[in-house]
Amino acid sequence: MKHKPLDAYLHASAYIDYFDKRIQQLIATFTQEHEIDKIRAVFEYVRDEISHSYDIKNNTVTRKASEVLENKHGICYAKSHLLAALLRGMGIPSGICYQRLTLYDKPEDGYCIHALNTVYLKEYNKWIRLDARGNKEGVNAQFSIHKEQLAFPIRAAYGEKDYTTNFDEPHPDISKTLEAYTDGLRMYQEGLPADLSEENTKE
Repeated sequence: MKHKPLDAYLHASAYIDYFDKRIQQLIATFTQEHEIDKIRAVFEYVRDEISHSYDIKNNTVTRKASEVLENKHGICYAKSHLLAALLRGMGIPSGICYQRLTLYDKPEDGYCIHALNTVYLKEYNKWIRLDARGNKEGVNAQFSIHKEQLAFPIRAAYGEKDYTTNFDEPHPDISKTLEAYTDGLRMYQEGLPADLSEENTKE
């Protein structure tokens, strides 16, 4: 996976707005002494306590990390912003990466882009991927250091793939999608990008 220097994955931005008061208050509640335990707890909080908008059929579009926390839901793009914000606000480098998946189950159904997170483990001097989309029947993402357990294993035969860039900011195609819609259910059903524009996947 292609990475920038670690400092790039620590800054706040429009979508990863960890200086928001509510995010800072939430960060203060994670008191685990060991950094690995803290990362696991933050991941599980976003996975389990922040609903996936489509799972609960909520059509409010959340975009910034602070909006996700306030509304307690978001699609995978928005949830990845919150997880990155919480980790960065703790001084833990975190990025965003993407997968191209079938929209439902088969290639003829079309494709969509799925977002998940990266986090740098200082103790192991390595990056891992974590998927806080939210578990449900058939989806069982877990915190794992040595063997990934993501929400959606890639099926190459179906044209699915992992993008190999560790982004410090949401991909422009993702930002445009979130800003273009006011109805989240409509966005999810018909507006998700099927691929990422190539010129923006190389950093």
